[in-house]
Amino acid sequence: MPNNKIIISMIAYTMGDEGMCGGTRIFIEIARRWLRLEGVGINIFVTEQGYTTCIRNGLDKANYFILKGGKYKKLGLAVFYTVLTIKGALNVLSLKLQGKGAEASGAIVYSTSDFWPDAIPGWLMNRLYPRSRWIAGFYLSAPNPFDKNNPYKGKNFLRGLIFYISQYPVYLLVKIFADTVFVTSQPDVDRFITEKRGENKIIVIRGGVDCTLSDSVPEPAIKKYDAVFIGRFHPQKGVLGLLDIWRIVLAGKKEAKLLIIGYGSLQKDIEDKITALGFQNSVSMHGYVDGVEKIELLKSAKIVVHPATYDSGGMASCEAMACGLPAVSFNLESLKTYYPKGMIKTPCFNFELFAKNILNLLSNKDLFDKVRKDAIEWAHEWNWDKRVDEIFSKVIKNQRA
Repeated sequence: MPNNKIIISMIAYTMGDEGMCGGTRIFIEIARRWLRLEGVGINIFVTEQGYTTCIRNGLDKANYFILKGGKYKKLGLAVFYTVLTIKGALNVLSLKLQGKGAEASGAIVYSTSDFWPDAIPGWLMNRLYPRSRWIAGFYLSAPNPFDKNNPYKGKNFLRGLIFYISQYPVYLLVKIFADTVFVTSQPDVDRFITEKRGENKIIVIRGGVDCTLSDSVPEPAIKKYDAVFIGRFHPQKGVLGLLDIWRIVLAGKKEAKLLIIGYGSLQKDIEDKITALGFQNSVSMHGYVDGVEKIELLKSAKIVVHPATYDSGGMASCEAMACGLPAVSFNLESLKTYYPKGMIKTPCFNFELFAKNILNLLSNKDLFDKVRKDAIEWAHEWNWDKRVDEIFSKVIKNQRA
């Protein structure tokens, strides 16, 4: 790569070859557009599975450093992430010893998530190359396991406790050493303000949508579903609670249909609950989907539901809003600034009122049309091209500060 280029090294070891969480979507969309810029070179540090995802998403122009570690995934997530962290750190150290700093370290180091395999090698690379600047992606703060609204309850308590404990060392590294922090919602900003890092160096990414794609897919003649959920099948996303909400909806509209799109560890729990509630004719499930097929599925529904009980935003809902779907959620603190319009907020965590808001949208045309209009307008503010240009401008400004 020519020396006059801005070199950005992106650490994305935790990215797999299936599904796409919000942090991965942010990384893909940013990398795709930054690769088009004159005078910018991108290094991407990934596993073999992550490389497959990158190429599938049009990142073939990047310079890759591929870590072989996929075989350890069968040993469980804890072991897999530990191995990736160690191998990723050793890879960074090896590049330094080989004298490949000019290419491998980059003027900017971007760790794409707060998970150890991304954050630790990112921090180490920044330490080994003092002239580099570290951008740390920190998109979701682990909830306090003892908070009454903690989404990790019952059998998931231990999982939530481990998440909280394991994230804390990364939080400290990011707070102390990162030059710039990417977060997804305004309430997360204050956590990273320090004497050396002002609010201007904490960038609220918020995410984005491909409005060109959503606008290009025609509306179906008939809407097959009354509501759609799209997201990971994870405790904090509230998808199991959504089935209890849907039971109330069915009491008011017995023919109502719900589509659930996604993947994750709760899939069997969701399927079992659908069977237990006798919802086989009322609720349909669809696995991970992307591109035109995803837009077609979203447009087959009338509204989008986002029943998360703990979240930093919820980018998937905005994709649905760009398709003309008004939204219903709980009134989480992060959503007040993330979705100031286009989404009806329900007092936390009142299932009865959530269901009532769904039914009101479905039955009140004036309300539906107003919220739909707001949803489309707000979603178009999220256009990825616009967002990535703004982010790059702030990153380069911070780099030179």
